[in-house]
Amino acid sequence: MDISPLGWLHTVGSLPAIPLAIYMLVKHGRVAPNTMAGRAYFWFMLLGALTVYPIAHQSISSIVATITLGVVLLGYGIAKWPITKRFGKYVETVLLSISIFMLMVPTVSESLRRLPVGDPLVTNLDDPLLLGVQSVLLIALILGIPLQLRALYKQRALQNRLNN
Repeated sequence: MDISPLGWLHTVGSLPAIPLAIYMLVKHGRVAPNTMAGRAYFWFMLLGALTVYPIAHQSISSIVATITLGVVLLGYGIAKWPITKRFGKYVETVLLSISIFMLMVPTVSESLRRLPVGDPLVTNLDDPLLLGVQSVLLIALILGIPLQLRALYKQRALQNRLNN
């Protein structure tokens, strides 16, 4: 299957978000919006999500792009709302973790269905390999979010002790 120029823009524009997410998870334990990597992640996610609409062949692609846009925009904006001062970082962390999941599910699906070129590892969406990898991503999200929230709580408690 050939990729259009817009398809290439989508693919090449989205890919940097993956190593940026990994970097921030390792360094900060979460997507850190106020860092250089966090700002770059935002723009690459935005580019990737917005370029889905004109190239999508299935309605689920537009649905995933819309959800991704929503969680990224809310995730980057929530901590700035005055009413969320106490819990904004927690909601931000959850939303941006979901954005990583929303990035990885289609990335894995498309990669396994296209590579290696001419003889892809997966030929349909019900393939056990694809379902297994998607399950691992879901488990990582379900286990990762509470760990991130716990780390944030401990960090906040430590800061409170140091300030008092």
